[in-house]
Amino acid sequence: MTDQKHWKGRIDSTTNMSSFRLHQKVNRIPINDVRVSDGQQAGIVGFICDEGVRRNQGRVGAANGPNALRETMASLPWTFQEGQQVVDVGNILCLNHALEEAQHELGGIVEILRTKKAKCIVLGGGHETLYGHYLGVRASLPTDAKIGIINIDAHFDLRSYEVETSSGTMFRQILEQDSNVDYFVLGIQRYGNTIELFEKARELQVEYVLEDDLTAENKTEIESQLQQFMDSHDYILLTLCMDVLNAAFAPGVSAPSPFGLDPSIVRSIIQKVTSHSNTHSFDICEVNPLLDENGRTVKLGAYFVYEALNNLLRGNG
Repeated sequence: MTDQKHWKGRIDSTTNMSSFRLHQKVNRIPINDVRVSDGQQAGIVGFICDEGVRRNQGRVGAANGPNALRETMASLPWTFQEGQQVVDVGNILCLNHALEEAQHELGGIVEILRTKKAKCIVLGGGHETLYGHYLGVRASLPTDAKIGIINIDAHFDLRSYEVETSSGTMFRQILEQDSNVDYFVLGIQRYGNTIELFEKARELQVEYVLEDDLTAENKTEIESQLQQFMDSHDYILLTLCMDVLNAAFAPGVSAPSPFGLDPSIVRSIIQKVTSHSNTHSFDICEVNPLLDENGRTVKLGAYFVYEALNNLLRGNG
């Protein structure tokens, strides 16, 4: 289970629930103690890993992200309805560079949470977190269920995995291994992806929106595109790579982006996607406290997680 020290914070009351904060209500329990919930419960799991980032020649430190996010979320107000629960089932650790084993272990936890009808929040970790998240979702569904993966990211992450997998290969792995998955990514940087990656995206029929096209003028069209994508899939999995944000707001990532998105745009996408009835899980990746300035990236990430958590539970089923 997660150490209690990561769920500590201000206490305004011990009896008045309207004054409670998240750390007063989150239950730290083993995964096998999670009960079937019919959508009234959300499970949090951390992925202590940045082996994929290391393999991708990035700046490591995202393994410290999950517990840092918990510590920042702890004092946020408890905003859920009576009967709703948030449980923390602990962390998956990547040991001895064994990335693939850790991803499958994460998948097993996600599968259990989803089989028990709990909403799922995965705290990464490098963006290799997403592959484990996907494995669990796929295992919890019929083999012919159509999964739509929505990624908020500056990068396609469609690199070759012929030599080894990394934080830059997950989506290509999934699309080449599972014909019932489609991929939609928002925030792609023109200068953050090679011509080859744009060509691979077209070859794999990836839907994408460039960072500089995510404007107020295009909002209606993009929201319509997102809605159509979500409506046409049985399950929506949302993943956020924090390097999609402008480095002024999120300096604590492996690959800071000077042309990244404003937090309000990312928040708007999270709100729309996690409010859809087919969305049941969310992960956040590339929060690197070792590279952060004044905790800005961690705090912003914690607020994004809480936004997703509130919307997922509001949707129930």
